Amino acid sequence: MPKNQKQKKPRQIGKQKIEKKPLIAPKHKNTFWTIVVLVILLIFFIVNNTRKVPEQGSYPPGYTPAQTDSE
Repeated sequence: MPKNQKQKKPRQIGKQKIEKKPLIAPKHKNTFWTIVVLVILLIFFIVNNTRKVPEQGSYPPGYTPAQTDSE
């Protein structure tokens, strides 16, 4: 090879790998998902216990409903 010729390197234009930064640090992923699940469960618990749904069906034998003072 003559001195004035350089060794050809493969061109790397557009081939640089861009390192993606994760949205949540891997160190905190488990904590994040635990909090998300607990918040969802808390929402379901609150919604389930605040709705007033009329009870349906027959009562067990020997059951006497509580008397209300609505008179």
